[in-house]
Amino acid sequence: MSSLDYIAIIAVMLIGVPHGGLDGAIARRAGWSKTFFEWLMFHVGYLLLAIMVAIIWWYLPGISLTIFLILSAIHFGTSDIKIVEYPWKWSNFLPLISHCGLIIIGIPGLHPSDVQPIFTILAGEHTAKLLVSTSNSLLVPWLFSLLIYLFYSYFQNKWVPTACIAAGVFMSTYVLDPLVSFALYFCLIHSPTHSFLVWTGMKPQERLRSSVEAAGYTLITWLSGIFLVLFFLSKPNLNLEPILIQVTFIGLAALTVPHMILIDLLNKDYD
Repeated sequence: MSSLDYIAIIAVMLIGVPHGGLDGAIARRAGWSKTFFEWLMFHVGYLLLAIMVAIIWWYLPGISLTIFLILSAIHFGTSDIKIVEYPWKWSNFLPLISHCGLIIIGIPGLHPSDVQPIFTILAGEHTAKLLVSTSNSLLVPWLFSLLIYLFYSYFQNKWVPTACIAAGVFMSTYVLDPLVSFALYFCLIHSPTHSFLVWTGMKPQERLRSSVEAAGYTLITWLSGIFLVLFFLSKPNLNLEPILIQVTFIGLAALTVPHMILIDLLNKDYD
């Protein structure tokens, strides 16, 4: 890993992860956690689900990574185009497919030799080869859909902003290392967009409470990550690089599942 890769991982943890801390506000907007008991049950359930995902990954890494990539593609794609229109409509199929593939197909497909070692750390060599091979197979048809989408946006002006985002993300994935391009997208596009939509949708009296909750979740996440890194580093014959990869991406997967259930399945107002 290069120094930029280490910076990218740190950025993901420090800048990208905190956007999920506003999920408590979304839950209240959706009608949950209005009483203290409901608030407690929501947060306990959220954390237990995240822990369960991490445990399942420990025992079933190949299946877990595959599902995580699929969920991430859906979550990133829907998040990108919700700034224009509700994504789950047949008329939005082309923008949705184009944005879903930007990170999950684009990065492994364009940089297979760089991504395969990362996937190997996360899920083993067999799964890594299979996933990278699948991305390579999907790269050309996905690129074709992306080109059509960019051309389509010229005639449908409402899609110009998201098409520009897609073009910029694709260029970054093409010229930059995988971890760096992922960090740029996650920290500069996905997380700020989500946070802005949630924040502007809040009532002013909700913002202080939601900020405290977000800070608490962020602190728990940071401390958990630091603890896990130090714990594994205390073991003999272990080095920092694979530990950072595992803690970062398994941690992201653990947080993505409850976050995505809330954002993409149960609530239609945000993200």
